[in-house]
Amino acid sequence: MSASGSSLPWLRRLNRLYVMYTMAFIGLVALLWLGELWGLSREWIGFIFLITTIGVYATIGVLCRTTDANAYYVADRSVPAAYNGMATGADWMSAASFIGLSGTLYLTGYGGMAFILGWTGGYCLVALLLAPYLRKFARFTIPDFLGARYGTFAPRLLGVFGVILVSFTYVVAQIYGVGLIASRLVGVAFELGVFLGLGGILVCSFLGGMRAVTWTQVAQYIVLIIAFVVPVVWLSVQQTGNPVPQVSYRYQLAAVGAREQVLIADAGEQSVQAIFRQQVLDLEGKLAEPEKALRLQRQAAEALVARQRAEGAEINVQILSERALANTPRNVEDAEQRWREALVVARQKAQPLNGMPRHAEPFAGDPDGDASSRASFETSRLNFMALVFCLVFGTAALPHVLARYYTTPSVRAARQSVGWSLGFILLLYLSAPALAVMVKYEIFNNLVGSSFSDLPNWVAAWSKVDASLLSIKDVNQDGLVQLNELSIGSDIIVLASAEIAGLPYVISGLIAAGGLAAALSTADGLLLTMANALSHDVYYTLIDPKASTARRVTISKMLLLVVALAAAYVAAQKPADILFLVSAAFSLAASMLFPALTLGIFWKRANASGAILGMLSGLGVTIYYMATTQPWLRGVFNLTGPVELWWGIEPISAGVFGVPVGCAVLILASLMTPPPPVAVQRMVESLRYPRQDT
Repeated sequence: MSASGSSLPWLRRLNRLYVMYTMAFIGLVALLWLGELWGLSREWIGFIFLITTIGVYATIGVLCRTTDANAYYVADRSVPAAYNGMATGADWMSAASFIGLSGTLYLTGYGGMAFILGWTGGYCLVALLLAPYLRKFARFTIPDFLGARYGTFAPRLLGVFGVILVSFTYVVAQIYGVGLIASRLVGVAFELGVFLGLGGILVCSFLGGMRAVTWTQVAQYIVLIIAFVVPVVWLSVQQTGNPVPQVSYRYQLAAVGAREQVLIADAGEQSVQAIFRQQVLDLEGKLAEPEKALRLQRQAAEALVARQRAEGAEINVQILSERALANTPRNVEDAEQRWREALVVARQKAQPLNGMPRHAEPFAGDPDGDASSRASFETSRLNFMALVFCLVFGTAALPHVLARYYTTPSVRAARQSVGWSLGFILLLYLSAPALAVMVKYEIFNNLVGSSFSDLPNWVAAWSKVDASLLSIKDVNQDGLVQLNELSIGSDIIVLASAEIAGLPYVISGLIAAGGLAAALSTADGLLLTMANALSHDVYYTLIDPKASTARRVTISKMLLLVVALAAAYVAAQKPADILFLVSAAFSLAASMLFPALTLGIFWKRANASGAILGMLSGLGVTIYYMATTQPWLRGVFNLTGPVELWWGIEPISAGVFGVPVGCAVLILASLMTPPPPVAVQRMVESLRYPRQDT
């Protein structure tokens, strides 16, 4: 699948091939639908989706195998603009975009629009500031550019470190998503699903590098966009009779708003909120005197176990009490950590609508209310803008996305492919808000208010996958489901949307196949980016500059395997939710890589000293803020003190501090040290005319 991008007969054959592939996939979905009607089991539907899609990706990977460095690193620089745009769209539509975006919009309403605005704005920066210039530079990797631009090994090595840090954080989220999808699709344990997904990732990228990844990603884009559009169109028709979900969105948004009013005034909801308000008071009391509270809790648990044994209580009751005793915090520090986490949950559930904002309200609080409401409004608005900022600049500096523009035949094609990328990505972005509202409509109207004795099957099924994704408990013991009794994670809103809406199970399998394609496509690009940076910028450039092409490619494949296994191991530990991991990657990319890349192109006075200090300072500030404010990272670093947010900015937007610090330090350090060599300055000037195709 490699040829000159200008070869018209080859392009026509390529078009026919992917049209045939698209029709075959649609035919597969139709056949499985008929199979479901005729009694084909859910397990077999999931298994067929998994095997057929991964089988196709593996076949493409094998057909595109290569030992040529140009093909392995940059796909022979022969990918037409439209196909590179489609591959970039698949590379971009990660597990977070496919799985997490609608879920985030479900939980945060208007606030989730920051992701759409930030990611779209980021691609505009890619088109204007980076893609054409990097293509004109015509190297293999992002660290390659940093090394040549700043003229020393240190910026290159820091670039390698940045690429690995950003990409590894991002790829862990993708492999986590693969494990989640595989476990639900074929019913295996989450950890096994992670390593099954890893096998799918490796067969796509191991043999053929960027050539294989590119054409696999085109195939994956077709699967994932069909998988996302079909259920949202189906839901739109089911709820409104209109097949255009973007039109139905406004009507369902109004319906959700009306239902929110009813739930706010509901007596059952208020009784649950009152119970959680009491829990808040109890937890605050424990945290005020933790040693005394822990002692009393342990004594009460021990007394209960002793009494039940003496009274000869049923064995199941005794087991539960003994388990509660065993789960008592080991020490005061452990107790405080648990109580703080529980306090966060209780405070959320003590609020109307389970702590979710009104879906159509731009920000929390009230700009015209009391002091507390005004402060809440300002903090919410500030976090919205901070998140948009991080996503814009993070998108513009993601190594695996930027590397895609090395694969086009010319600078003009690189610029055109950015436009194609935006078009393909917008197909999902314009559907995600509609899906979030329609799923919320289903939950608010059909699940909330139903009986605990008549819960739908999907509730139990997803609870077994991971309790953090879905849990439900009859808090007020009235036998009815209240919204505040339901804990639902953002990661299952899309994956469970078909089941929530009562659609045929084949649609659930289709969604899972789409989510798998999204996670695999991004993971392929991320793993290859890391392996290429290590093999080209460390091994070939610094260790063995005389290495043959075949040896360089072999080293890259070995490193890809090592990095993939390490990422799978970390993902299997369930370190954090997908959204945080992905957002962290954006903040890290924005703070460490964006200043050095952009100023390196547009400011010829930037030098190696400035780049080194700017990259380190931007990264340092970002990591420090994340480590001291994000719950999971605080646990990793064993931080137990109170969380101190700077101006109320959430850790997900830590890059808002790192980017300006990195830029300022780079500029100041460059001005205080000698300018770069004349040859480097001339190279920078030549990069400013990207319309001159190379």
